[in-house]
Amino acid sequence: MKTVNAVIFAILASVTLVHAQQVLRAGIIGLDTSHAIHFTKALNADNPEPQYAGVRVTVAYPQGSRDIESSTKRVPKYTEQVKGMGVEIVDSIDALLAKCDVVFLESNDGRVHLEQAIPVFKSGKRVFIDKPVGGTLAQALAIYDAAAKYKVPMFSSSSLRFTVMMRDIANGKYGDVMGASTYGPCAIEPTHPDLFWYGVHGVEMLFALMGPECVSVVRASTEACDVVTGVWEDGRVGTFRGNRNCKSAFGGIAYFKKSVEHVNDYNRYDMMLAEIIKFFKGAPAPVKPEETIAIFAFMEAADASKRQGGVPVRITDVMAKARKEAEQLFDR
Repeated sequence: MKTVNAVIFAILASVTLVHAQQVLRAGIIGLDTSHAIHFTKALNADNPEPQYAGVRVTVAYPQGSRDIESSTKRVPKYTEQVKGMGVEIVDSIDALLAKCDVVFLESNDGRVHLEQAIPVFKSGKRVFIDKPVGGTLAQALAIYDAAAKYKVPMFSSSSLRFTVMMRDIANGKYGDVMGASTYGPCAIEPTHPDLFWYGVHGVEMLFALMGPECVSVVRASTEACDVVTGVWEDGRVGTFRGNRNCKSAFGGIAYFKKSVEHVNDYNRYDMMLAEIIKFFKGAPAPVKPEETIAIFAFMEAADASKRQGGVPVRITDVMAKARKEAEQLFDR
């Protein structure tokens, strides 16, 4: 009887060990955004939702932006909050990488993402890089170049592309998208190109609806808002309106041959987090590099259009300039 009990105990212990090994340890770089708090609460809950099972935040490195006050002032509070959810705080990215399997790069400041991402890529760990992927188009290109060199899966996205309506449109429920208009808040941070800081959310919606093949951009800009119009290579037109003097809301309109559909069902980060968890567990990245790069080329072209008095700017021109700059930032 003792032998049977010993065998049963050994089997149960083995099953418990296998289950424990299946839980991925997630590390967070940058505690200067509310996303870090939301993700940790969801993943470290006593009974996490089924779509979040198998990943737990175990370690965090607080440093995000070094000089953007709206970011730096959050770090002490957010650090204490994640510590209260069982997360170990470390003083370097190398220390974090030694204690995790996958990485959320959450620093609010896109300018620090390249330097923070390189050691992650070298470690071979899958990483989600929150918006903006870089502080310039050149930095974004350099980050994707580095990920390719080290053969590390990564993706970056705003949560605005992950809604039920956006998914239905992507799956062809209404037919082909003939054009789209999106809108959202567009607060400006002087350290980043104008749309990078917050306009990126609404632009991400536009590209999720239209695809990446935008060829030219023109921008009309006032203190109250920006209106950026893109022409796609097949002749379709897409527009983003970034607001600074009216209600803070996200949404859009997609145009089809047989209907006009409103896209206003955004509900925070839950659907995006579910996609990140699938990705961490081995699924392909839900957003391709070329689409994220196209989004940032669109926004950089919008800045170029503003500097040139509102003239149309070709995407190929900003890409050529940024590609040369990226080669200086990261040598493949």
